[in-house]
Amino acid sequence: MLSLRNFWRRHKRKILITSGVLGSGYFLCKLYNAHQQKLADLERELARQRANDELIKAQLQDHFENVQLIADTTTLPHAMQYLRTRIAEELDLSQLTERLQKGKDQPTTLTSSEKLELWDRLKILSFTQMLVSLWAVTMLSLYIKVQVNILGRHLYIDTARGLGSSLLLENVDLVDRDDQQNFLASADFLANNGLLALIPNIQAVVTEVLEGKKLTDLFNTTSLHETVMQILNKFMSMGSPHQWIDYLMPEDCGHYKLGPSSSIDDMILPDSMNFDQLMVEARAVLSSAEFGKIMEISLKVAVDALVDDMEAQSQSTGASLTLGMPLAKLLSRVLQIIPSLLGEASQNQIIQIIRNLPEVELFFTLLYANNLLD
Repeated sequence: MLSLRNFWRRHKRKILITSGVLGSGYFLCKLYNAHQQKLADLERELARQRANDELIKAQLQDHFENVQLIADTTTLPHAMQYLRTRIAEELDLSQLTERLQKGKDQPTTLTSSEKLELWDRLKILSFTQMLVSLWAVTMLSLYIKVQVNILGRHLYIDTARGLGSSLLLENVDLVDRDDQQNFLASADFLANNGLLALIPNIQAVVTEVLEGKKLTDLFNTTSLHETVMQILNKFMSMGSPHQWIDYLMPEDCGHYKLGPSSSIDDMILPDSMNFDQLMVEARAVLSSAEFGKIMEISLKVAVDALVDDMEAQSQSTGASLTLGMPLAKLLSRVLQIIPSLLGEASQNQIIQIIRNLPEVELFFTLLYANNLLD
């Protein structure tokens, strides 16, 4: 016992220091292990969240592509078919062409002044029909893509919210099924209502631009392109900067009543965001500077495609629009090209060209993404 006390007395300081060091080491070790466990748990949680977000991004891309497919293969073909019928009803040139053909077969049935008057009417109305068809097809294809992307955004949010993605924002309104159907059906506003103002306004510009042009005047690809662009530019500059939107959608949604339509019904969405809000959102997109640029690009390439098609059509008959042809002969080419402008969406060259423009693809990608994050 004495030796133990002596040992303690001699080594007391060392023992206390050693015990303190060992105790501190044990405590630090436990603390370090706990910290490492927390880091491991946090890393697992972050990995789970990253995997979830990657899943959401992949689903977002798939859904975006499906939305574009719906617009191109279902919604647009329905609307195009109805638009084609309405333009044919509002701009029926058959009686005019029949009278001219009868005057050609039976020269005594028409006087020279009557023939000249009929040819002048044919000049104005054929260009009017061509420009109305070109503008309507271009703008309708863009507008329906705007609609479907807006609706697709709301549907995606409802689907993805159930996965708890960190990418999603809360308090985003959803869309009632009836309002969704009415919103899509409003694409027929152009055919039901817009044409009634669109046709006379384009016809007024066509009359102004073609005034003084004789049936014997030569037109080639360059002059035809310039003439069509001149008509479009004058038409688009009429009235207020965004007056053209009123041809595509009603200015006052509250008083708009859906008329006969192409029965568009493509997507089923849950409730709460109403028709008026959807229309306001669509008008905001159409009024944006970004859409204005896309519209200008699309109309320009549509005119390019139109002139190229008319040249190809001329060459197939042994003529050449590049070398020039009298306006009277050009009018027959105009009448022949109109059906292709209003052709089935899946085979419509103008629609296909516009859809595949990089600028258009980027615009709708950004529209879909920006709407998601707004």
